[in-house]
Amino acid sequence: MTVSPPSTGTTGPSSGASASSSGAAGPSSGAAMASPGTTAPASGSRAAGSASGAAGPGSETPTPSSGSSAPASESSTPRAGAAAPTDRPDIVDLYLKHIGSGRAVMGRVMGGMAEVRSEGVWIHADDGRRFLDFGGYGVFIMGHRHPAVVEAVHRQIDTHPLASRVFLEPVAARAAQALAAHTPPGLDYVHFVNSGAEATEAALKLARAHGLTSVITTRGGFHGKTLGALSVTANATYQTPFQPLLPDVTQVAYDDPADLEQALAARRDRACVIVEPVQGEGGVRIPRHGYLSQVRALCRAYGALLVVDEIQTGMGRLGTWWGVDAEGVRPDVLLVGKGLSGGVVPVAAMAATAEAYAPFSRDPYLHTSTFGASPIACAAALATVRAMEEEDTVARAAALGLRILTAVRAVCAPYEGGLVREVRGRGLLIGIEFAEEQAVGELLLELISRGVLVNNSLNSTRVLRLTPPAVVEDSALDLFLTTLGAALRSTADRMTS
Repeated sequence: MTVSPPSTGTTGPSSGASASSSGAAGPSSGAAMASPGTTAPASGSRAAGSASGAAGPGSETPTPSSGSSAPASESSTPRAGAAAPTDRPDIVDLYLKHIGSGRAVMGRVMGGMAEVRSEGVWIHADDGRRFLDFGGYGVFIMGHRHPAVVEAVHRQIDTHPLASRVFLEPVAARAAQALAAHTPPGLDYVHFVNSGAEATEAALKLARAHGLTSVITTRGGFHGKTLGALSVTANATYQTPFQPLLPDVTQVAYDDPADLEQALAARRDRACVIVEPVQGEGGVRIPRHGYLSQVRALCRAYGALLVVDEIQTGMGRLGTWWGVDAEGVRPDVLLVGKGLSGGVVPVAAMAATAEAYAPFSRDPYLHTSTFGASPIACAAALATVRAMEEEDTVARAAALGLRILTAVRAVCAPYEGGLVREVRGRGLLIGIEFAEEQAVGELLLELISRGVLVNNSLNSTRVLRLTPPAVVEDSALDLFLTTLGAALRSTADRMTS
């Protein structure tokens, strides 16, 4: 059990922490790079070379069939070898001058490519190549630009994209109703925000409104990088430069009810517990069955508010609407994000029981945001929920996830005990754990050079993470598995030579 430092006294970041955080790829950045602390790949030229025209297996990927719910690409053969447009400014240079040097360097390692278009499971770069997206940090459960969500957003733009905040807003009300129809029983109140980190902040403030000033989080957990959310994100790389953070934050071991009970016993009737059903950024850590039920029981016994962070695991990602559904657990507060956007407009939410939500319900000005619950964002959320219902996305994610997990295990089997330590997953959240950190960076770049995007794990530097959409067709899945096998062979050869 680890307790945060007191709120007095500022700890300055070490030079190493500053360097790692300035160049770190985070969920919001979308960059496919090794996480801070990961050994840099031995060669970044593979991605750069492919950007200049080397066509890998991804270059001739068949598009999803016409039966796919996601729009198909107009051409199955990209313009391999096509140069980036010459009539545009150097995007890397613009990043260097106006966004940040760390991000610019990462872009240069990738060959200076810029992503300019997307649909379904594909992302298109400005050099004519396209990439099969099995990454996206869990956002694209419906694929990119799902047609129903795009149509709803266009319709909202043409009528009333942003609200005055003076009158009632019907789209927000309908979106809240649609989402509450699928939350665990009793979580009927919905507070819309713009990002997952904002949802975490709302939950922490809600706990404070109940007089619960002590927070218990889990080691390896990730809940965002705004100040409050960062306080419960257990990674010193991101926390150290911003100390002091919130006081009275305690870290306990994940999947360890005894450690949690010890912390709760010392904070009876004044604690808020925040936990993920599966730790995504923590390296796809899946707790033993019954863990969440024990957490729920302990929170009741010690008078603690239970916040379950489903920002990455919810909206069907684990093959159920929510990760807590596997044990029938009802938290006091549920955090929603990523997939709620439909892959179109950023939106997130905090859902809560009437009792938990009471302080926000009584005073509508207690916690507000100018753009929170905007009509355009809520239109995307409403269309996403309806599309998921119509297309049975959750059941599809469960079946497809099992297929992919089984197939990835088979592809990785020759390397187990050597390069690969374990393949694990639930639904469409799958992690490949490697014996060495360097392998993650090497394989990321190798896959990019072959036209496939995946993610690192910010709180687990040896784990490569797959978060494919539920709209992946057989042809795209076959390509991914073939490409993964070839990339693993190449990575293993380099690392053993």
